[in-house]
Amino acid sequence: MFSGIIETLGRVRAVEPGGKDIRLVLDTSLTDLALGESVAVNGVCLTVTYSDAGGAAIFFVSPETLHRTSLGRLGEGDQVNLERAVTPTTRLSGHMVQGHVDGTATLASATPQGDAWAVQLDVPQALRRYCVEKGSIALDGISLTINAIGTANAPDHFSLALMIIPHTWEHTTLGRLVPGASLNVEVDVIAKYVEQLCQPRT
Repeated sequence: MFSGIIETLGRVRAVEPGGKDIRLVLDTSLTDLALGESVAVNGVCLTVTYSDAGGAAIFFVSPETLHRTSLGRLGEGDQVNLERAVTPTTRLSGHMVQGHVDGTATLASATPQGDAWAVQLDVPQALRRYCVEKGSIALDGISLTINAIGTANAPDHFSLALMIIPHTWEHTTLGRLVPGASLNVEVDVIAKYVEQLCQPRT
């Protein structure tokens, strides 16, 4: 379980292809990672399969994860958002984030608004029912608040508007993205549970 508050940025050292999977080698500032520990990498919950005292870590990325997320687009030198799992005493400053990605969104625009940034995203229509104005959403593992929900040019997508504060813009990968970039989306898991509980019993 994660909170969506990014702990640090990592950098891709290598992407090692397997058959239909990859091994993601990252340089992190996390020098005490434990074998088997869960880490959210751009919002995707991955397991540490190797780490050293210098902050290097290796993660196995399965075919399912490559299909569902944008991790397969990463290349050497790319930066990634990193968050370690919360502990029972951690302040939940964001919202409950599982690291189980529901789909990918496309950055449509990012416009400065004073010191903040107004961001517009194109999101798959299938995720629309889980999004509400002023509700929570995780983008590349970052806990954010939805400002407004609209329509998009394509019938299978809708638009989301968010306002990004300077700290988040500067201390995550958001400030380095350009229009057309793909972001991992995780909707609020509570909405999915409520939907399931409201289904007719058979």
